[in-house]
Amino acid sequence: MRYVAAIGILPLILLSILPARAQAEMATITPEQIGQIFCIGRLGNDMSPVSGVMNDDLAALIEDAFASSNAYLDRHPGDKPPMGDGVRWSSFPDYADGCTVGDASIRDLVAYVVINYTFSDYPEANYSDTLMLLPNYPENGPPYIWRLYDINLGDGTTTREFLYGALEASAE
Repeated sequence: MRYVAAIGILPLILLSILPARAQAEMATITPEQIGQIFCIGRLGNDMSPVSGVMNDDLAALIEDAFASSNAYLDRHPGDKPPMGDGVRWSSFPDYADGCTVGDASIRDLVAYVVINYTFSDYPEANYSDTLMLLPNYPENGPPYIWRLYDINLGDGTTTREFLYGALEASAE
């Protein structure tokens, strides 16, 4: 009879340790997967999926740049505001019909993910940019989660520099 009681309790004991085991093995998104999400947004001309993988600082900077640009438009009706073309997500504004994730590397707790843009009709126009990801540490501790911090636009500028420039231009 004692064996029957022990066997009946065993499943309850096993169920009680499942959440701890699941939490310890929580999957995190990889830098390559963030690159894939980024390409999905670029090809779909809808960057809303990227908002879920960018760090809070970049999201706030984008929000501030748009708010400042809108205030500029209120002061200068009819002028094109600094954020009139939106966020500069890539080196060139032309729509690329191909977007693939290239090499990804991690150096000094910064992940770099190459994004390759291709044009099927004009292959000579193909180019690459590089996403820069930083780890974000959740409130309940490790594991850290990669988040988009900035984009090296390949021409010596970054998306953050573009946004800071828009803030500066909006102040005029």
